[in-house]
Amino acid sequence: MNELKNLYETALDRKLNPEEGSYTTYLYNKGLDKILKKIGEETTEVVVAALSQSNEDLIGELNDLAYHLIVLMVEKGITLEDVEKEMIRRSEKQHNLKAERKPVTKV
Repeated sequence: MNELKNLYETALDRKLNPEEGSYTTYLYNKGLDKILKKIGEETTEVVVAALSQSNEDLIGELNDLAYHLIVLMVEKGITLEDVEKEMIRRSEKQHNLKAERKPVTKV
């Protein structure tokens, strides 16, 4: 998950130190509405890829969505640690899927 952290750090740096010509800077300059529009578009592309394209295409679309989600997190002041803390909190709930699941084996 180091790449997620690297992506987050880059997005945060673009927010703090805007770089001319950077797509990330462009998104921040356009604001929350533009970021949310892109998340909606990327979510739709993930659904389409999952239904009718290869796993390679789906992985690409998932990466695009993850990027835009990270831009949103930075825009709203949410850190990866904030999300991780919530994941941990949820995993500690009784009858949670994570607490009940068995190790996954690759087929």
